[in-house]
Order: sequence, then C-alpha cells, then structure tokens
Amino acid sequence: MHKKKISLFNSFIPIIVLIPLLSYNVMVFDDTLAGANQMALLFGALTAGFIGYFQGYNYEEMFEGVANNLKATSSAIVILLFIGSLAGTWLLSGIVPAMVYYGLQILNPTIFLFATAIISALVSLATGSSWSTVATIGVALLGIGKALGLPEEVIGGAIISGAYFGDKMSPMSDTTNLAPAMAGTDLFTHIKYMTYTTFPSMGIALVIYLIMGFSYSDATATVDTHVILDALSDTFNISPWLFIVPVLVIYMIIKKVPALPALFIGTLLGGIFAYFFQPHLLEQLSGGETLTFQVSYKIIIQSMIGDTDLATHNKLLDSLLTTSGMAGMLNTIWLIITAMIFGGIMEAIGALHVISKAILKMGKGIASLFIATTGTSIFFNLTASDQYLAIVVPGRMYAEAYKERGLAPENLSRTLEDSGTVTSVLIPWNTCGATQASVLGVSTFAYAPYAFFNLISPFMTLTFAIFKIKIRMLKDKKNKA
Repeated sequence: MHKKKISLFNSFIPIIVLIPLLSYNVMVFDDTLAGANQMALLFGALTAGFIGYFQGYNYEEMFEGVANNLKATSSAIVILLFIGSLAGTWLLSGIVPAMVYYGLQILNPTIFLFATAIISALVSLATGSSWSTVATIGVALLGIGKALGLPEEVIGGAIISGAYFGDKMSPMSDTTNLAPAMAGTDLFTHIKYMTYTTFPSMGIALVIYLIMGFSYSDATATVDTHVILDALSDTFNISPWLFIVPVLVIYMIIKKVPALPALFIGTLLGGIFAYFFQPHLLEQLSGGETLTFQVSYKIIIQSMIGDTDLATHNKLLDSLLTTSGMAGMLNTIWLIITAMIFGGIMEAIGALHVISKAILKMGKGIASLFIATTGTSIFFNLTASDQYLAIVVPGRMYAEAYKERGLAPENLSRTLEDSGTVTSVLIPWNTCGATQASVLGVSTFAYAPYAFFNLISPFMTLTFAIFKIKIRMLKDKKNKA
C-alpha cells in the first residue's frame, strides 16, 4: 500500500483514546500499576496500529518501531531488576535502617520542617522510591509533626519535597533510569547534569522550610523518638560502619563506573554486610533452622529476588522494613514495556513526529524547545495521569528536535525529570497524587502549595533555558570527548 502522511488529527486519536482510559483507571483501580494502565496503553497502541494500517504501514514496519523502542530501554529494565535486589540487601544488612536511625536523631521542633525534607530525601536517595518513603518514614514524620502542633498540609509538603528530590537524584529510581533512556544519554551523565537545577531548587525549598519552622513559635512540644529508635536498635545492629557500602557506591558513581556494575557491587556488599552485621536477623528469618552458610545464603538471595518482611515492635517501621526485591520491579517493567509498544507504534506511523512538529512551530529558539518539553510533560501528567507517560511520550517526541538544534541529550533528560517526575504528585487524579494523598491522609490540593521543591523545579529548568545557563551543546560534548 502507498503510505499516506498522517494528519495531525489522526495523530492525536490514539492519545484521545488513551487519556480517558488512564483517567478512569485511577478512579476504578486501587493500584493502576498492577495491570490496568498497561492494558490502556495496549488499547492505545492497538488504535495507533489500526490508523497506521489504513495509512499504508504494515505490521512488520510498526513492530520494528516497537523493537527499536524496547531496545532503547533494555538497559534501564536490567538496571531496575538490580535496583530491586539492592533494595533488598540494603534493608537486610541494616543500611537503610541506619540512615533512618541517625536521621531521626537530628529532629527538633524548630527545624522540624527542614529536617523532615532532609530525612525524606536521604531515605528516598537510599531506596530510590518516593512512594515507599512517603508510605513509611513519611507517615511517621507526619505523626511527629502533628504532635508538635504543625499543620499537616505543611508537613506533607515537606515530606513530598524531600521524597521527590531523593527519587529524582537516586540511581536506583525507575524514573531516573527512564528519562536518560528516552533522551539517549547514560544514567550518571543524567544525574550529574540534573544537579545544576535540582540542588538550587531544593536549596530554595529548604530555606523556606527553615523560615517557616521558626515562624511556628507555639510548636514547643517535646518530640520523643525513642520508641522508633529503640525499635530500630532492637531489630538491627546499627553501626556507622554500614555507611561504607553507600559511600562506596556513591564513589563509584562519581568515578563514572557504569550503573550495572555499581549496582551489582552494591547488592553483593549489602548481602555480605547482612551476613556479618545482622546474623541474629538472619536467624530470625530462618524459621528456626540452624544458621548455616547455606541457610544464610538462601535468605540473602531471597531478599534480592522476592519479599522480605521484618517485624519490629513498631507498626510504622514494619511497613518500612519490607521490600519485594526484583519481583517488586516487575509492574514498573511491565508498564515500561507497554509504554514502549504504544510509543513505538506512534513513532513508526509518524504520529509523534507530526505532533512534535506542530508544537515546535510555535517557536524556533532553543528556549522554546525547553518550554515545549516542560509544557508537554505537565500536560501528560494532567491528562494521562501517569508520570511514566509524562517522561516517555515527550522523550520520544523531542529527542530528534534536541539533536537537530545541537543540544546534548542530557538537556532533554533533565527537563523531563524537572517537569515530568516532580509535578505528577501535585495532581489529584494522577497516580502519584492520588497515592500520596491517600497514604498521608492529606489531600493533594492541601499539601501541593507547600511542596516547594516540586513547584520550583519546572520554573528552575525554564530559567536555565531562557538565560542559557548550563545548556550543553553537542559540539561542546564532542570537543570535551
């Protein structure tokens, strides 16, 4: 069949089909990541496939687009599996609990909001998950803050800010791996380049929280965290030596060791530290068996691949001390695969090119491209209700446009995170906003005005673009190489 150029209207039809399905899933399903959104993406892909067929594209051509998309994300998918295994051994070894233990000790009423953002950021950096951070230490911090007499919406904003800063900057985060995969750069270049906009955004947020903390002069109640600290010390052998592992992983990142070896070494070290630092915990998890090397090996491997539940004397901590290893990453991987199917077909039939070309006609300068990327990411967070699509679709739409204008791909990956990742939690019907509001018991509209990091980030990335601050060009990258 003779191929016809797809019209702008037909290019939008699959998105028009996709958006209502995703939005309805948020209302119907408690966990849209468990399959509902994946099916919506497949329905959208099927719609794009039918349109492509009537435009003259055959199955092989469209599937080749899918294959190319999946190939681009293969590294991110493998990294996600290692992230799951690392989270398991870092919990079992006491590394993450040690971060929580020492972090809680810096709390006091005056700097509570400031400290809350810092603690949430540290835990999220360690786990790579804003969701688990908010659902665990975030809930504990909310209870402590309310006991101090601080407004729950302000506490919620500080928790969200810290959690999404850590999620955005952690090499273990799924979105932090997804963004560079979409843009065509590597993980550690992406993280390094994000520091230029992310640290100023977080710095401004922390200053605001510090000022607000001093303004709550009536919050004079004494915070007693000994119950949580005792539960941690009773369950784990807490020691500063445990920080050797994350420090070493950070050192490898600084030295530009590829992500897979760095995560693999971090996982192995976590398992080794679990064997030497937490033998009593391994014995507890053995179910009464004699703690031989074989039994210890089995428990450590189980922490890498599947569920690990550690019981303490504190219900809040019990939810924190739970991981699902590699298995816990499968829903995210499944979502990425179906998103790549949708994006691959849309790209193969020329729909993404037509849409991006129409948007780019609105402005010819470099700044206009950053504005278009930011606006599109926020648009998909508002309409598609999923932060992954807010990264995937604009990433595929604008990758070529950044190259054509001589911009290094890390400009795109940074903008995707500054606008797509962090704004998802500010939208009540987005999966992130709905989840965090439910977990904290604070409505999205209530905490959103106080999630300063999330609010500042899109404006920070646009400021850098407009004033051409740290905008890396391809020619600069080649000269440096």
